[in-house]
Amino acid sequence: MSTSIVNAIKNRIFEHGRGWVFTAHSFADLDSYTGVRTALSRLQKERVIRRVAQGIYDYPKTHKTQGILPPSVEEIAKAYAAKNGAQIQAAGAYAASLIGISMQTPDKVIFLTDGPIGKIKIKRFEICFRKSSTKNIYAAGTKETLSVQVLKFIKQKHLTAEVLTVIREFLRKGLNKKDFEKNLQYAPYWIKVTLFELMKDKLERY
Repeated sequence: MSTSIVNAIKNRIFEHGRGWVFTAHSFADLDSYTGVRTALSRLQKERVIRRVAQGIYDYPKTHKTQGILPPSVEEIAKAYAAKNGAQIQAAGAYAASLIGISMQTPDKVIFLTDGPIGKIKIKRFEICFRKSSTKNIYAAGTKETLSVQVLKFIKQKHLTAEVLTVIREFLRKGLNKKDFEKNLQYAPYWIKVTLFELMKDKLERY
């Protein structure tokens, strides 16, 4: 194993900073897949990086009293998506927690994807990647799509004024009418009507 390759990989890791989650794919331009995997294995043994799950590593954050911190769910999902050249969209209870409806991250985190399905188990957390239609993945990562997934999870009959207030405040920040309309084009009709009604006063100012 070339020391220069190991150093090049280490430098890239340091450039990204603590908390970065990555796979061998993140260094594909530096060496062969086998060479990169060997370098990562060496850096893991040296405790420069940590193996989070099969094929996934991080440069862990540390805390003065808590010690080494667990990796971010979002960063793990991004690394999985990048490795597979896929799009991902948070869904279910995790989507609700991201916009502030629930302050607790669920034990089972769900992401919709147009890439391969799979599961990543990290201590008590399980991150699941579920195959979904193009309509559900369209505009993945936007506030509008996240709000759609939250409403799908809560369901129309369980909507409360409190939940709608949280969604409205979440969407209001940085709202762009053109993007708002475009990103909701494939949303179920009742969700589209709900969100347009929520943002009616803001949209009329445009």
